[in-house]
Amino acid sequence: MNAVANAATSVVATAARSVVATAATNAPLRVGVAGTGSLGYHHARLLRDVAGVTFSGFYESNAERATTVAKELGITAYPSLDALLANVDALSIVTPTKFHHVVAKAALEAGKHLLIEKPITATVEEADELIALAKQKGVMVQIGHIERFNRAIRAALPHVDHPLFIDSDRLAPFNPRGSDVAVVLDLMIHDIDLLLTLTGSKVSGISAVGIPVLTPSIDIANARITFESGAVATITASRVSKDRMRKLRIFQRNGYLSLDLAAGTGEMYRLRTDTDLAALARSAQPLEAFVERVAIDAPEGEPLKLELESFVAALRGESPVAVTAEDGRDALAVALRIVRDIERSLPAGRSSTAAAAHSRA
Repeated sequence: MNAVANAATSVVATAARSVVATAATNAPLRVGVAGTGSLGYHHARLLRDVAGVTFSGFYESNAERATTVAKELGITAYPSLDALLANVDALSIVTPTKFHHVVAKAALEAGKHLLIEKPITATVEEADELIALAKQKGVMVQIGHIERFNRAIRAALPHVDHPLFIDSDRLAPFNPRGSDVAVVLDLMIHDIDLLLTLTGSKVSGISAVGIPVLTPSIDIANARITFESGAVATITASRVSKDRMRKLRIFQRNGYLSLDLAAGTGEMYRLRTDTDLAALARSAQPLEAFVERVAIDAPEGEPLKLELESFVAALRGESPVAVTAEDGRDALAVALRIVRDIERSLPAGRSSTAAAAHSRA
C-alpha cells in the first residue's frame, strides 16, 4: 500500500474510532447540510430519514430560500454556519464549488466530519489544504461523486478486469445551474472519477479540445486520456445538446461492457473460452459462435440515498469511506489538466474569456 493510501487509511481509522467513541456514550450522531439549492435540498430531504443519525438542520445563506426549505421539509434552518456547526458532528456541503473550501475549512477546524459535493474544491491547492487539515484534526472526509453509486456501475464493477479502452459520453441540454464553471468541472468530472476507479491507474497523458457556446466557459469538451496501465479513454461532455445521454463502454481483453448510466442498466459480452481464434481469423462466423452474453445486475437504489447511507456507515465505523478526499483531489487534478489543455487550443480571444470564467469559479 502506498503512502497516500496508508495516510488515508489512518485518517479513516482515527475518524471511525472518534465516531464509535461518540456512539458509545449513547449520544446520537448529528448531521446537517450547508447549502440547500436544487441538490442540497435533496441532501436535507434524504438525511432526515437515514437510519443511524439525527438530522439537526441546515444553513442556507439565502434567507427566502431557507424559509421555503424549512417549511417544505419541516426542518430547522440555522441563522449562520457557526450556529449549525455548533449542533452537528458531521456536515454535508452542497454549496457552489467556489465556497467549498471556506465552508469545509471552517467545519474541519471545528472538528466536524464532512461529505463534500463534487468537485472537492475549485483548485488542487485548496483540496490539499483540506486533506492536510482533516488529517491534523483526525476527521473523515468523503466526496460526493455520486456515479459510484449508479446501479449500472455497481453491476459492472465485479466484471471489470484491466480495461484496455473506455469510451464515455455525457450529454445534456443547457441548464444555467453549474454553468459558471467549465463543463469539465460540472459534468465531465463524474466520468473522470469513474475512469480513475475503473482503471485503478494514474494518468500518463491528456489531449483535449473544447469550445464555449452559450457561456464564457467551455460548454463542450472532448478528451483523450492515457493511463500508466496502458489503458486509453475518450470522454465527451456537453451541456448544450438536444437530448440527454450518459453512456459508458468498456473494452477489455475478455469482453465488452455497455452501460447506460441514465437508465442504470448494462450488459456484458464475453469471449467464449472455447473460441478458436485461428478459425475465426480465417472466416466470418455468427457473433453467438464466439461471444456469450453475461447478465449483470445490482440491487435497485436511489444513488444519492445510497451515497448518504455510505457516508453514515463510514461515520459509524461500519464501512470504509466510499470516495476519499484523495479520490476527489485526483479527479479534480485531471479535470483541471483537461481545462488547461483546452484553453491552450482556443483562439486568443476565447481562451482569455474561458480562463477568466474559470478563475471566477
